[in-house]
Amino acid sequence: MDFNIKVWRQSSPKAIGRFETYFLSVISPDISFVEMMDNLNKQLSDYKQDVIAFDHDCREGICGACSLYINGYAHGPDSEVTTCQLYMRMFRDGSTITVEPWRSRGFPIIKDLVVDRQAFDKILQAGGFVSVDTGGAPDANTIPIAKIDADKSLDASSCIGCGACVAACKNGSAMLFIAARTSALSFLPQGSIERAARAKAMVKKMDELGFGTCCNTGACALVCPKKISIEHIARLNRDFLLFT
Repeated sequence: MDFNIKVWRQSSPKAIGRFETYFLSVISPDISFVEMMDNLNKQLSDYKQDVIAFDHDCREGICGACSLYINGYAHGPDSEVTTCQLYMRMFRDGSTITVEPWRSRGFPIIKDLVVDRQAFDKILQAGGFVSVDTGGAPDANTIPIAKIDADKSLDASSCIGCGACVAACKNGSAMLFIAARTSALSFLPQGSIERAARAKAMVKKMDELGFGTCCNTGACALVCPKKISIEHIARLNRDFLLFT
């Protein structure tokens, strides 16, 4: 397969960015998008050109580091996958593929396709934890938890913090990320004690870091590779109102 790869290039946070197009040929339809980017960088390196900076780590859909905006979609045109799980057979042979970084005030560009996602860490540090004394692990194991609540907590905790929800939201909101993190704790007896204070602290930090408010379109859930439901946002809003 042959492709024209139209990539956003930006040498530094304050530099003026631009799109540059590269031709890439003889690409297997069975390699991932990240592997295609590796091939493109090898081609650029062979021609003594600056390689494209992009994030990647586990390449198994676990870490969320490979996040890219591809042809107008977070993580590309496939569903329920991260960029490293997106395969080149999803694209038409000979087509032009546009690759961009996340576009959000909360995720400033560092270089090319790499953005600074420390904001998510700061939001978690603001309240994404349990601070009450719940005893040791043996004590926790003696607390009965309904299976339906345990399942909902596990579903929410599957969020990998990739930022696709922010990239897809027209307001650049991080509400789905926060909602997933709060629900993962609030469904458990140990975490439910601080659910209201946790919601208030994390939403406040989100606002401070420049993320927008929830626009209620559901675009965040549509692009989430782990299928986090917007029901968690409704739960987050209820917890937030309990505190105010």
